[in-house]
Amino acid sequence: MELELAVFGVAAILIIVAVAAIAPRLGVAAPILLVLVGIGVGYLPGVPDFEFPPEIILTIVLPPILYSAAVNVPLTDFRRNLRSITGLSVLLVIISAFGSGLLLFALLPELNFAAAVALGAVISPPDAVAATAIGKRLGLPPRLVTVLEGEGLVNDATALVMLRSAIAATAGALSFWGAVGDFVLAVALAVVLGAVVGAVTVFVRSKLGSPVLTTAISFTVPFLAYVPTEEIGGSGVLAVVVAGLVTGHASASRFSPQDRMSERTNWRTAQLLLENGVFLLMGFELSALIESVDGDEDGIGLLHAVGIGLLATAALVLIRVAFVIPLVLMLRSEQRRATLVAPRLDRFLERVAGKDNVRPRLLDRAKRASADMAFYRDEGLGWRGGAVLAWSGMRGVVTLAAAQSLPSDFPYRPQLILIAFTVAIVTLVVQGGSLPWLIKRLGVTGTDAQADARELSSLADEVFEVAQDSLANPELRRADGQAYDPEVLEQVRALASRMGGLLANRAELDEDLDDAHLQRRELTRILLENAQLALLDARSSGTYSSRTIEQAQNRLDAEALRFGGA
Repeated sequence: MELELAVFGVAAILIIVAVAAIAPRLGVAAPILLVLVGIGVGYLPGVPDFEFPPEIILTIVLPPILYSAAVNVPLTDFRRNLRSITGLSVLLVIISAFGSGLLLFALLPELNFAAAVALGAVISPPDAVAATAIGKRLGLPPRLVTVLEGEGLVNDATALVMLRSAIAATAGALSFWGAVGDFVLAVALAVVLGAVVGAVTVFVRSKLGSPVLTTAISFTVPFLAYVPTEEIGGSGVLAVVVAGLVTGHASASRFSPQDRMSERTNWRTAQLLLENGVFLLMGFELSALIESVDGDEDGIGLLHAVGIGLLATAALVLIRVAFVIPLVLMLRSEQRRATLVAPRLDRFLERVAGKDNVRPRLLDRAKRASADMAFYRDEGLGWRGGAVLAWSGMRGVVTLAAAQSLPSDFPYRPQLILIAFTVAIVTLVVQGGSLPWLIKRLGVTGTDAQADARELSSLADEVFEVAQDSLANPELRRADGQAYDPEVLEQVRALASRMGGLLANRAELDEDLDDAHLQRRELTRILLENAQLALLDARSSGTYSSRTIEQAQNRLDAEALRFGGA
């Protein structure tokens, strides 16, 4: 059995890599293809049947997936979209759980209401993996992508806490107000413990000074947040999300560039394998699940269960559409308010600019409020974006694991799991498969490339102007107290100007800006490519030690990154 699992694991990794490479060329999200491939593999002759333990997905797989996504979500964007994210990930999940639960309660006579709500909680949280993968590839507006990512991060916590409360209610161990109190306590514990774990691990990692060591500790952060929080009755998945947000926000000021690059690369690899592995597993387990339903003489039939799953899918889609309509109205009202308030804040900042009697904290608050109002004014979500949001309700990882975690004495347990799988696969294939068509049909587009280039150029000017001014400080001294050579200082100031142009990539801002600049970039690329070939020859010859070769490779890679990844 161990050998079979090892072979299955290796084959799964190869399939994931192959599908991830092929999917963009086909214009299909990788999770959709992986589900279909998994279904096909599950029906191959000689392939063994096994049920993957759901606790492994919930405890081992889900925390790293959520952490790797949360650490890359800017905390500022999350804060600005907090109302939308909270509405979709908390209120909509609760409404969907009770709405679909009522439907299941009516269709399955031996299922009590608490058990029906438990399954409703299982099928309620959308998985943002497929939606954001499609959205980023097709260039959705950044705010819409952030809302989808934020919803996918937080709604798992809501669904799993509801599932826990509903299972307890089936045994008569929990009242309505007890469930409310349990939910509030789980959220509070998760926020506190997640913030503490994030802050403590950031502090420890910032003192290590080694990208390998800091990345190694980062692999433990999801479990340091998840396991203790679950043990004391909190929401482990929400704690992981909070820890990831805290870590991502602090990384720019506490970690070195090497730390950030190493962590980013390693976590992208882990995220690719874990996320896509679950979708492959979802399709693979379907054949064994169908056989278990066929062999259950006491329950409802296969077609009946699939039909209920399709009805539940339709109900969830209608509930989401009905919820998104007032959400878009709220966001449009927010945009109109921001249009009125933003000029007032700008005038206030102009009046107090340069005045010494203004408290710095008040000025910082006004600047942040002005930036927030500009964001709400310029990044509004219209009806076309709302339609994309309403159709982005694909289910995935949590639905798969939570369905299999239902107690063994649940009535209709095999059928309930099949219903959950039906919802997940239908939403993933139908909604996920048609989402690119819908985005193109509605003409939803992302930000303007030229506007982004101008903004980046402005940021580069601001950053390197401050950096250059710091070199003009007459108090600037070397470590031994001696003054710097004025000629060297001037050379470094000129270098700062060139670095500002590189950061902004001004050659892309205006094609006619400077032909010499383009020539320098092309020649630099050729230079670095030939240096890489020469380094490979030196490696093959064995003339130099591997330590020296590795140091040269690292420095050459750093230079290549500076010049566009040549």
